Amino acid sequence: MNSYFGRRYVIAGIFMVFVLVLLARLFYIQVVDDRYFLYAQNNVVRRLIQYPARGPILDRNGKVMVENERVYDITVVPKQVKPFDTIEFCKLLDIDKDGFDKRMIKARKYSPYRSSVFEKQISAQQYASFQERLSEFPGFDAVQRPVRTYPDSSAAQFLGYIGEATDAIIKRSNGYYNPGDYVGITGVEKSYEDVLRGQRGVRNMLYDSHNVPKGVYAGGAYDTAAVAGDRLVSSLDTKIQKLGEKLMHNKIGSIVAIEPSTGEILCFVSTPTYDPNLLVGKDRGHNAGILYKDPFKPFFVRPIQAYYPPGSSFKPLSALVAMQEGVITPQTVYHCPGYYTTGNRRVRCFQGEVHGDVNLASAVAHSCNGYFDMVFERLVNRMGGGRKTDTAFNYWRNNVAKFGLGGKLHIDLPAENRGNLPKASLYDKMYGKKGWRSSTVISLAIGQGELLATPLQLANIEATIANRGYYYKPHLIKSIGDKQVIRKEYTERNYVGVDSQYFNPVINGMQNVVDYGTAHGSKIPGIIMCGKTGTVEVKNKKDNSVFVAFAPRDNPKIAIAVVVENSGQGATWAAPIASFIVEQYLKGSISKRPSNIYPEYYMNANLMPEVPGSAEEKARKRADSLRRVKLDSIKKAAADTAKKEIELKAAKNKQQKKIAERVIAMLPKRRDDE
Repeated sequence: MNSYFGRRYVIAGIFMVFVLVLLARLFYIQVVDDRYFLYAQNNVVRRLIQYPARGPILDRNGKVMVENERVYDITVVPKQVKPFDTIEFCKLLDIDKDGFDKRMIKARKYSPYRSSVFEKQISAQQYASFQERLSEFPGFDAVQRPVRTYPDSSAAQFLGYIGEATDAIIKRSNGYYNPGDYVGITGVEKSYEDVLRGQRGVRNMLYDSHNVPKGVYAGGAYDTAAVAGDRLVSSLDTKIQKLGEKLMHNKIGSIVAIEPSTGEILCFVSTPTYDPNLLVGKDRGHNAGILYKDPFKPFFVRPIQAYYPPGSSFKPLSALVAMQEGVITPQTVYHCPGYYTTGNRRVRCFQGEVHGDVNLASAVAHSCNGYFDMVFERLVNRMGGGRKTDTAFNYWRNNVAKFGLGGKLHIDLPAENRGNLPKASLYDKMYGKKGWRSSTVISLAIGQGELLATPLQLANIEATIANRGYYYKPHLIKSIGDKQVIRKEYTERNYVGVDSQYFNPVINGMQNVVDYGTAHGSKIPGIIMCGKTGTVEVKNKKDNSVFVAFAPRDNPKIAIAVVVENSGQGATWAAPIASFIVEQYLKGSISKRPSNIYPEYYMNANLMPEVPGSAEEKARKRADSLRRVKLDSIKKAAADTAKKEIELKAAKNKQQKKIAERVIAMLPKRRDDE
């Protein structure tokens, strides 16, 4: 009897365990694991993502710079795929069997039950052919999505490009992006991603077991419409943008032009550049690989990422700080003998030119290094030097920093660099405490040494001078959508701490630079342009050509900075290029100059350096080597000839001497008594 009851409890226990296991499994399937839910749902209702049109980008005059065109992605749910004619499928999509297998492996790895992109960006013609036979390929579908197109193929570094969301981007988006989605990677496309991308929609479609669509689920009650992204109106003027890119073709450098009264960037050229359309379509990856390998770095955004010593373009700023601090006046005269003596050093003016007696305006006009060396030493030594050098130097640095050097200007683009404005602590490390003085760092006086600036910072300094003491933060977007939205920080004035009365003497000198000074060849008929040339030394290379300016003098409309790397003097390349941009913007055309300077010459000039290791470089080195060998042989031959002539002359002299001695010996000796 007891045995019977014992067995009954055992059987009941086993049954209860079985029921609990079954319930646990059901709970796991229905609540924890969504594979079966997804599989069942995909057999009946498919949730199709509706991708919105990305917001277009216009220039300041309403010209379209970026717009959209429709392409199609083929998607797949691996678990729904059944045997079909893969050869015919591959023909439709223009892929091979190996490509098909690789794509399927990738899709299964992502999820056997979720839809993912199988083939990207097929054409409308391919889509039409594929759609007709869609029912033959269970598990596959086609999704329409917009991609970018660039009508003018210009302003690539400003606009940026879009690409597939990486794993890191997907993770940061907290589930908003999925594999295969496109996002802004660089430029404005990245900075304004949140407003450009719009809002995705959802369409729920009914499908039967044969993969044939049967209409909208629940009459569309659960669908949501896609909302297009906002339109951006940029500050760029495409006319001068395209002109700038032509002028800088086959050159390395940058052009930045700013409207002083707003801080809006009118021109943003970075060269070498590229056609942004190359980064759209099925060949995007291949084209991107080529561009990434380009030794001249077309993806490098030089206006905000490249560092350059400002050179003599820094001199007007230095003069403004000195007048504000009371160490000079516009009438301060310096006698330039062609050099400046500081400590035990003698620093010469450019090419040793003797300027004689110069005041502030003439020193700016003729770019007298000695005058500004004197100004710098007065600023740094005004506390007596010695222990107080650090304090005086940092005070000078802080005044310079107010113009935007040494820090980010917070332009609405990613990856802006801050340049370099050295602190006294840097020189303490380099030379030791009390181991340096103003003469040690005298190169800073003329914008060289450790002082480095981006072209954007250089243009911003000119906007500040044009405004007589303040600037608006430079920005590239005028408005967002129909609301004409703009960030508040771009509407606020940033004062630099120099009284407006001190600007006219400096501006007089800058006008003289163009009227009869170092940039007289770039004078624009009918426009008063105030500027400053810079010829910046580069170790073991040709000088950088730099020019900064604003125009017109009264009520300025444009401030500009041009840098042409390793090309020579500022007046030779940067100044003429800047003058063409300024004249085109202000007058709508470029007039014939008395100096016969014309744009086509600069457009056609090739100043690109040789590619390291290229056939051209090897040929040049071989030619140089042969030239040196030939020159050495000529020198050796000349030396041998000269040596022989000397030897012959010596031998001849020796022979003549012997003959003379013989003649003397043959003469009768004179008697003393005669």
